[in-house]
Amino acid sequence: MAGPVQHAQMRASNLALVLRAIADAGTITRVQTATATGLTKSSISGQVADLVAAGLVEETEAVPSRGGDRGRPSAMLTLHRHGAAGLGLELNVDYLAALVVDLGGTVRYRHVVTRDNRGRPPAEVLDELARLADEAVAATAEQRLTLAGACVAVPGAADGTTISRAPNLGWADVPVELPLPATPYGLAIENEANLAALGELWFGAPAPPDFVHVSGEIGIGAGIVVAGELFRGAHARAGELGHVVVDPDGPACSCGGRGCLERLAGLDAILAAAEVSSRGELEQRCAAGDPAALAAVADAGRLVGAALASATNLLDPQAIVLGGVFAALAPWLAPAVTDSLAAHAAHPELLVSRLGADAAVRGAAGSVIRRVIDDPATFLAR
Repeated sequence: MAGPVQHAQMRASNLALVLRAIADAGTITRVQTATATGLTKSSISGQVADLVAAGLVEETEAVPSRGGDRGRPSAMLTLHRHGAAGLGLELNVDYLAALVVDLGGTVRYRHVVTRDNRGRPPAEVLDELARLADEAVAATAEQRLTLAGACVAVPGAADGTTISRAPNLGWADVPVELPLPATPYGLAIENEANLAALGELWFGAPAPPDFVHVSGEIGIGAGIVVAGELFRGAHARAGELGHVVVDPDGPACSCGGRGCLERLAGLDAILAAAEVSSRGELEQRCAAGDPAALAAVADAGRLVGAALASATNLLDPQAIVLGGVFAALAPWLAPAVTDSLAAHAAHPELLVSRLGADAAVRGAAGSVIRRVIDDPATFLAR
């Protein structure tokens, strides 16, 4: 038998129930909140008072009922969009980014710096990321938002606040220490493909509860969502699509293998095959109908589709979402992906991310907001 529930635990659980109900509904009355949570009206009043005092919820003035119904008018509860905020940071192979979202998920600040981070000392890259974070924190304070925490998206595996392995950067066991102000939820580190999938789930186009989000960048990663939850795998390494072998005799990969998908269909490989120097130039050439550019993108699409066919036949997701650079190249890439999937008897719905390259940093910022909604007691105790 489980031990007795302590008062503090019960309060924390009830606060979370109430805040989730308000977040899910968007706008809701106290009576509707009581119905949704199963809590008594008197208990709801106490929880709402605490959440309002903490700046997480705001209550509008009572308005008359519609349709001429008699009775007391009902005040409405909503998330306080000028209360808590989440800071998302992204450290990727060829750029750094910072983004702030408020409690309602609205982007309040965004800054992206294009930079090839390969070969740079980790300390130098992290110093630049810290400067981006400082600017984001200042912008958050100017908007009178309370920073709840921060999350960093990284192109590799993370262990606590350490980047344990990032092959495309050549990093291993690099601690991430940023001089951020003290916040209720602190600093978290997470794989960028996982966060991109969460960003799509929370902020992207309506997606089914089971999908695979493919992040196409210099590397290629995948985030797997099952029943509306991120699937990490036994060792938090699920979704390493970029290291699926598509040509055993292919070029050597930074992971130590050969012929990995990202070596043959990642952005660097596409640029080289198209004989262009930048993503922007590649998109311009494709739009203009340049044969070499179109062929390079289509070849990459066929390889991505073949790798996804194996994942689809194994996982049976309802949809595949093309993200990152693959979203920008979707007009020319998607047909080849679809054909390749069909050739391997895989037929998931193919969707294109509306978040594109922002998916991971949006997911990073959103993960902080989700922690506030799931555990408001920690925010109240700050």
